Amino acid sequence: MAEFVAPLDPVNALGDASPGFIWRLVGEGNDATSLRPLDDDFMLVNMSIWESLEALRAFVYSSAHTGYLRSRARWFEKLTDAVVVLWWVRAGHQPSVDEARRRLDQLRAGGPTASAFTFARPFPKPADEADAA
Repeated sequence: MAEFVAPLDPVNALGDASPGFIWRLVGEGNDATSLRPLDDDFMLVNMSIWESLEALRAFVYSSAHTGYLRSRARWFEKLTDAVVVLWWVRAGHQPSVDEARRRLDQLRAGGPTASAFTFARPFPKPADEADAA
């Protein structure tokens, strides 16, 4: 895993400095790899908040992060269930890992909805912020 861990600080710094970035989950150190809140100790958690889906998409798929993402098969097993879930949050809200787990379970059980969706099946930001988490 050294090959995965070595570039974490530069990739996280890139995200932190990217347009639209607001917040990311951090455990011990400068990343979330020390956190093990799921049932499987081999599962990592990564959470962040962005101003827009477009800003997140630009970071994930159009920055130096993309090469790192393309290499994930060298470090991680391919899972059949969804592993990424997106949802809108109210300004100032920092979701918990438990909230993320509930959203992921919802996505896995019922597919994309306005409260748990994917890049492939996004839902628009609610017009009324009260409708966000």
